[in-house]
Amino acid sequence: MANIQVFVFALCTSLLIITTQSHGHSGLPKTHAPLFVFGDSVFEVGNNNYFNTSWQANYSPYGETFFKYPTGRFSDGRQVPDFIAEYAKLPLIPPYLQPDNHEFSYGINFASAGAGAMVETRQGAVIGLPSQLSNFKIVRKSLRKKLGNEEAKSLLSRAVYFFSIGSNDYIFPFDTDPSVLGSYSHQEYVDLVIGNITSVVKGIYKKGGRNFALLNLWPIACLPYARALKTEKKGACFDEFTPFVKLHNKALAKALQKLEKKLKGFRYSISDFNEFLTQRMNHPSKYGFVEGEAACCGSGVYGGIYNCGGKRIAKEYNLCKNVSEYVFYDSAHPTDRVYEQFAKQIWSGNSITAPYNLKALFET
Repeated sequence: MANIQVFVFALCTSLLIITTQSHGHSGLPKTHAPLFVFGDSVFEVGNNNYFNTSWQANYSPYGETFFKYPTGRFSDGRQVPDFIAEYAKLPLIPPYLQPDNHEFSYGINFASAGAGAMVETRQGAVIGLPSQLSNFKIVRKSLRKKLGNEEAKSLLSRAVYFFSIGSNDYIFPFDTDPSVLGSYSHQEYVDLVIGNITSVVKGIYKKGGRNFALLNLWPIACLPYARALKTEKKGACFDEFTPFVKLHNKALAKALQKLEKKLKGFRYSISDFNEFLTQRMNHPSKYGFVEGEAACCGSGVYGGIYNCGGKRIAKEYNLCKNVSEYVFYDSAHPTDRVYEQFAKQIWSGNSITAPYNLKALFET
């Protein structure tokens, strides 16, 4: 069955490329806006499959509900960029490192699980945000060579640049060397992270990007992984993360407002992933879920031990019977159903987005 699916996927991909090539460059509608995706495991679609790292989800049961096989997404199915691509009438956006992928006219996904905005965050084990910017510059060169300068410039200015980044910059020091955080005040450390994000956004702007969509920092203190750290108080959030999250989200909003004033033609959307997820954790039944705190796949209290699939720590792990009842799939990532609800809200411009909704960014 898996072989048939791989064949069908390969056939569809080749047909897409043939169709694009047969129409020539003028075959792309003028309203067509590509989607370029940057970030971490919330947006990862399989880049980490192609190099040696422990930050992978290319094994069962990941991908069980939608693709029916593991793709590298840290979910039982799709993630937010997959839904946004669908709503924007784009094909599924593939990972940048996927071999033999030279079709960038619809966009590409640079995200890498475990990545941070700062170079030091899991350096050598992931593709950090600065390296993702370097990869984007390679794609830009390829587009200019293929389409010519003017058409490439037009395509890149219509494109939407979609980010989920920052959480690993705070989680990584707690996991490895908390003394790093002790060298800075909360605000100083947040400013370093935000400075790295805005530097990359400005780097893309300089190369022709104009439409930027970012998720704010989600409630990492209350992920199943974080709740499991609070052994002395069952179910409590790991509040050591909370000051960083609050400061980060305020600073991100301010930084983007400044860029909008400073950079001509700069448009942006901030989607409130924090509030969205908090509501579903605290009131799961209101949104059609049964379990808002524990993970569907993993082990230990709240499924907070990160060993879904049995590739880490221990081979034994638990898997829930009905994933659609859960907000979280593994110890740190939501389910396909949660991502779909979020994508619908940020696309249509629910009150959790500002100042633009994603649909507006795709409409030039």
